[in-house]
Amino acid sequence: MTRLTGSALRLTVFVGENDTWHHRPLYSEIVHRAHAAGLAGASVFRGIEGFGASSLVHTSRLLSLSEDLPVAVVVVDTEERVRAFLPELDALVTGGLVTLDHCEVVRCPGRADGGPGATDRKGGRSR
Repeated sequence: MTRLTGSALRLTVFVGENDTWHHRPLYSEIVHRAHAAGLAGASVFRGIEGFGASSLVHTSRLLSLSEDLPVAVVVVDTEERVRAFLPELDALVTGGLVTLDHCEVVRCPGRADGGPGATDRKGGRSR
């Protein structure tokens, strides 16, 4: 995993919760490929309401429309590493939106540095 501070690039992929890649959730496939590519980190955020190109609003407030909520996969790393990862998305993301934003990483402690939230090798909290 990359330790990262300073100038970075944020990749955000917006897809539907029910989008799949070979019977696996698409968001999960993106995260696992980002991990395999050695990117600094990736997170998935589930939306509670949204719409896309179809103009159909999906919301968690109505049971009948809560089946395919929006999902955002966010990856942050150096510009070079994120841009090198983009070809991986070409085959995966056919109906979603992919955006890039320049950002600045202020703090990104590694798990081994003992900072707040760090864990020991057995998964317990560091003291």
